[in-house]
Amino acid sequence: MELDIAHPVFQSFFETTTLEMAPMYGPPRLLGLFRRQRSAKRLLALANYENDIGEYWEYLDTGWFPIDLTNDAYKFGVNYVIYSLTH
Repeated sequence: MELDIAHPVFQSFFETTTLEMAPMYGPPRLLGLFRRQRSAKRLLALANYENDIGEYWEYLDTGWFPIDLTNDAYKFGVNYVIYSLTH
């Protein structure tokens, strides 16, 4: 199921205002796997498709990507960790 900005995973620590990131290979999508496929149920897994948040983390120290994009990628990651620890 595709997730939107209203899902609590994107507001768990840093307030995320948009899910748009510079696409690396195609239009980015954020997909969630829920128990019994209902968004009211527990989020089991989250997939970042075509936005490569990990590449932004990996190349932060090389200067290949703008600092704003790498900061946003880290904010996504921190939100994911905080959400997983609190739910």
